[in-house]
Amino acid sequence: MRRKKLYNFGVLLAVILIVFSVWSYDENVQKNTQSKADIIRNHSSDLLFPHSAFAQNIGNTSIADVTENSIASVVNIYSTKVISSSGGNSAAPFFDDPFFKRFFGNNFQQNMPKERREQSLGSGVIVDKEGIILTNNHVVADAKKLKVTLFDGQEFDAEIIGTDPKSDLAVIRLKGDFKKLKPFNFGDSDKLRLGEIVLAIGNPFGLQHTVTMGIVSAKGRSGMGIEEYEDFIQTDAAINPGNSGGALINMSGELVGINTAILSNQGSFQPGNQGVGFAIPSNMAKLIVKQLIDGGKVVRGWLGVGIQDVTHDIADVMNLPSSKGVLISDIYEDTPAEKAGLKAGDIITRVNSKDIDNASQLRNKIAILGADVKVTLAVLRDGSEKNIKVKLGILPEDKQLASLGRESGAGNEGEIKALSIAPLNRTNRSNYQIPNDVANGVIVTNIEQDSPAQETGLLPGDVIMEINHKTVDSVDMFIKEYKKSKENVLIYVYRNGRRFFKVLKNNL
Repeated sequence: MRRKKLYNFGVLLAVILIVFSVWSYDENVQKNTQSKADIIRNHSSDLLFPHSAFAQNIGNTSIADVTENSIASVVNIYSTKVISSSGGNSAAPFFDDPFFKRFFGNNFQQNMPKERREQSLGSGVIVDKEGIILTNNHVVADAKKLKVTLFDGQEFDAEIIGTDPKSDLAVIRLKGDFKKLKPFNFGDSDKLRLGEIVLAIGNPFGLQHTVTMGIVSAKGRSGMGIEEYEDFIQTDAAINPGNSGGALINMSGELVGINTAILSNQGSFQPGNQGVGFAIPSNMAKLIVKQLIDGGKVVRGWLGVGIQDVTHDIADVMNLPSSKGVLISDIYEDTPAEKAGLKAGDIITRVNSKDIDNASQLRNKIAILGADVKVTLAVLRDGSEKNIKVKLGILPEDKQLASLGRESGAGNEGEIKALSIAPLNRTNRSNYQIPNDVANGVIVTNIEQDSPAQETGLLPGDVIMEINHKTVDSVDMFIKEYKKSKENVLIYVYRNGRRFFKVLKNNL
């Protein structure tokens, strides 16, 4: 009897525990469901429009605050230029048609205006309280009159202090009685990261002080053919005609770039922004501004070398750890490079402890450091690295930092499949106009179309001076060295005053 009572008590207790557990679970589910509903209700706008909250605040930084603190440092620039027409009205050549001459006479064009005024617009950034403004050279080039409008609507005439067409930068100064100008603080453009938020402020299509937002899409863009010295920041912040010379700023309100160019589809109905804009980095602009203010011109540094990029093929043939760095292809006489002991075939990997990835980067770096500056170059030579100190010279006006028919009576010609070569004798030297300072080598006389030799980039008239760092002194020597090599070979080539390295495939 006693056992039966204990048994019944145990069953009852178990039922009570089960009921309590089910009730607790149901209550928690309801609470969680309500909590999720509250979250969805309270943040429904963020879920539907996730960019909304992001666009207004990046971390603890408000885009509106950054804009309000920066926009007064950007100005609008209006330039007036006088365009001359030479040889009659060249802008309207159809006036030469006999139909017009019949009614107006042969000399009617002489009475037409030979000059016309053209107005253009752009942007600029205030960099000094004394009225100093930085902009693009193409905004103010050849301007007869400059007018600047500040954010508060005040207008001032301006004068050009200095221009640098090679980087497309210019400095102008306000005239008149101005007060309380707010200059930008320069940011460190080298510290920009891909994907970092940036704002572009300018005067697109004459719409004063327009602000757009985007990200840093790329850094170190060069070879665009826009300017002579290119190291562009690429951004997808909307940049349109009239933005030139305007500010690219980071989320600290610092000037990190000068908006300069856009990539557009020519001939389309959308000549403006295509999501690809380019800005001159602030670190380059800052040094150029200082030189323009101090002396009205830019003095660039000079090594006196020929340079080229290190391709993957060259890196493989030279047993380099990577394709980063710059290959010295030539050393010019009586230059800083020659005096410092640099040699053709050296690989420059760093300048003053900063890595160098390609030839354009080295060219910009040396140029912007200026003349009479001592630099330390990290150089790979014969498999080992060494530091070489160089005192930079002044880049001559006619120089760059780096210079990147059938013959008769040739005699002793040789041929590798798809590639014909001939000795560097007097006849060939004359036929191909090879100077006497090219003392040795063989001349490329013919290349088979659509062959691996043509893909290598060789041209008739090229002189192959070295093969795998060995001096070429005859056709037989070159063919022998080429055929005994089981790998691709490195050749040193002369062409029209330039020297450079190429990789010749071993399957010709």
